Amino acid sequence: MNSKDEQARLDRVSELVEAARSAGADAADAICVTGRSQSVSVREGKVENSEAAESDDVSLRVFVEGRIASVGATRGYDPLRLAERAVAMARVAPIDESRSLADPKRLTGTTVDLDLFDESWPDADSMVATALEMETAAGAVDGVSQIMGAGVSCSRSGLTLVTSGGFSGSYRGSHFSRSIAALAGTGQSMERDYDFSSSRHLNDLRQPEEIGRHAGERAVRRLGGRKMPTGPVTVIFDPRVARGLAGTMGQLINGSAVVRKTSFWRDLMGQAVAANGITLTDDPQRVRGPGSRPFDGEGVRGEPMTMIENGILRNWFLSTSTARELGLQTNGRGARSGAQVLPSSTNLAIEAGDISPEDMISGLDHGLYVTEVIGQGVNLVTGDYSRGASGFRIENGELTHPVTEVTIAANLKDMFRRMLAANDLDRSFATAAPTLLVEGMTLAGE
Repeated sequence: MNSKDEQARLDRVSELVEAARSAGADAADAICVTGRSQSVSVREGKVENSEAAESDDVSLRVFVEGRIASVGATRGYDPLRLAERAVAMARVAPIDESRSLADPKRLTGTTVDLDLFDESWPDADSMVATALEMETAAGAVDGVSQIMGAGVSCSRSGLTLVTSGGFSGSYRGSHFSRSIAALAGTGQSMERDYDFSSSRHLNDLRQPEEIGRHAGERAVRRLGGRKMPTGPVTVIFDPRVARGLAGTMGQLINGSAVVRKTSFWRDLMGQAVAANGITLTDDPQRVRGPGSRPFDGEGVRGEPMTMIENGILRNWFLSTSTARELGLQTNGRGARSGAQVLPSSTNLAIEAGDISPEDMISGLDHGLYVTEVIGQGVNLVTGDYSRGASGFRIENGELTHPVTEVTIAANLKDMFRRMLAANDLDRSFATAAPTLLVEGMTLAGE
């Protein structure tokens, strides 16, 4: 995708917006999303799967006397006929006064370069070689009995948005990933674990040998797992699991959840919702960030924001329509989905604390270090939290035997207020968190 391709996409969506106005729309916007992807996976030294795909889609959204409709198409469409169809659909749709284009005063005038695109495009042979290298490294770990699969993928995309309100912009991004899953042990005593790396730029990925070795070592560490005694417990969440808690916070502060009354934080703006040391941020402008974007689905540039500051709830994620329903202004978190633009996070993170994970562990006489959770036992309306868990028992400040087949439970309202963050935050994920300690949970085991 070069500047010539970018201009061609801008011309295509501009033509759609002009056609919509000619067809009778009061306002309109159009978006073009192009993509290319390639992936390979290997198993037992052989290629198991190889896929490649390309896409080039447009979507037109029209507003007619308080009514809205959206249509989509690939190449080969007639702009005027597509626009006439959208306007005809809108005329028979119910009135929805909450949705509109973003206020022109909120639109960004320039598209900032966030270094989201890498020109690299590895060929299939090199991707297979990388996957085989991960598989070899994992298989070399003593105790690993089988490799469940190793995969490598790359993709690139382009997004172009034009609105009748005066916005015109385009950007492109790339994504690369490597992953592997390994089994250790035999028979009924087998354990599984995995490792992966993903980034916007190819050279930012972790080395395949390291990824494979870590996956094998993690699987072996889980061998011999057994239950812990039932009772109260302090739980330390490994960053892989802690990211899920950060994502739950993001769901609770999503403006659409507040409007639908499906967030138990909906009436707590400006109040304490988490422990004093917990700060949650969101930054769509981070260079090379996995969730970065120079503008949102409405053409608004989202600025870095503190969502929770030292435990105090400060902001919701808002698009134009959601903000209007709450009597607020959009903060550039709108993500396009058909005829709707819904709020979403970008680069969301629970900020790091001052204590190291090692000091967290050494300070506990009795606890559970959780490396994996299973099940869907999270209720954002009541706060109830109950998940199957596995990890390692903490005794006298040290990790001892592996733990499996236990359940941890509490209420999220209490968990967030009893939370302590470690200093090991890794920002290479769109939703990131350091190691987290939560007191006062209940463990169901033996």
